[in-house]
Amino acid sequence: GNHLMLLYNKSMVPSPPETTDELIRVAKSLTKGGTYGFVYNDTEPFWLVPWLGGFGGRVFAADGITPTLNTPQMVATLKFLYDLEFTHGIVPSEADYGTADTLFKEGKAAMIVNGDWSLGDYRGILGDDFGVAPLPVVSATGLRAAPYTAPKLFMIAEDVSGRTLDVVGDFIAFATSEPKQIDIANDIARLPGRLSAQKADFIVSDPILTASAEAVSYGTPMPAVLEMRANWDAMKPEMAAVLAGAKTPEQAARDMQAAAEAGIRALE
Repeated sequence: GNHLMLLYNKSMVPSPPETTDELIRVAKSLTKGGTYGFVYNDTEPFWLVPWLGGFGGRVFAADGITPTLNTPQMVATLKFLYDLEFTHGIVPSEADYGTADTLFKEGKAAMIVNGDWSLGDYRGILGDDFGVAPLPVVSATGLRAAPYTAPKLFMIAEDVSGRTLDVVGDFIAFATSEPKQIDIANDIARLPGRLSAQKADFIVSDPILTASAEAVSYGTPMPAVLEMRANWDAMKPEMAAVLAGAKTPEQAARDMQAAAEAGIRALE
């Protein structure tokens, strides 16, 4: 889990857009009078990388540690985000996580890109008007946007031993048991980690959780290497510069690459 999805208000968007062209068309029709058709956290590159995947790009080369940020795919991704704001005018000029979240909760945004951690909260506010779908297909490539996925983990200090370790083990066994996984999923509207629990009747019949399961199937594991920190740090300011109109996508992609390479050298 931990994946981004397209979340929408059914009272404004009866069915989710399948492509980015459709997303833009629908959002344009709904953006007026302080209401936006589409919002997302435009300050964090975690919200950029799904679109990068949809444009056919990756943040690393095949070796998993060499940055590949100065590419036509990254330029196309940055231009897409630029166009959402400046060409199509369907997103706010500035929207961090809190701003986008609030607009959606208040019914002032028809669609939002957010993660599976937000499903329970939105369902509680919007009720039957809350809809969930995978991120759309990028019209320019025919590829679906691919969000990063990541696990939730138990971590045990290496010096834990004896009776304490036994108790920790018992708790983990309890928390990951099929009945408890089903209970947790029912409480917070997140997919259970145990695959057998995902076959529970209430999950299979829940449109929110089934849509979340479909969305995660299009995701890709977030790189679990130290070099990824350099990529995040390189992408964030350049994404912001493009969305502020201060840099072209081409210049930002070049500067991302240079910053990521410098960041990795600093790790050595």
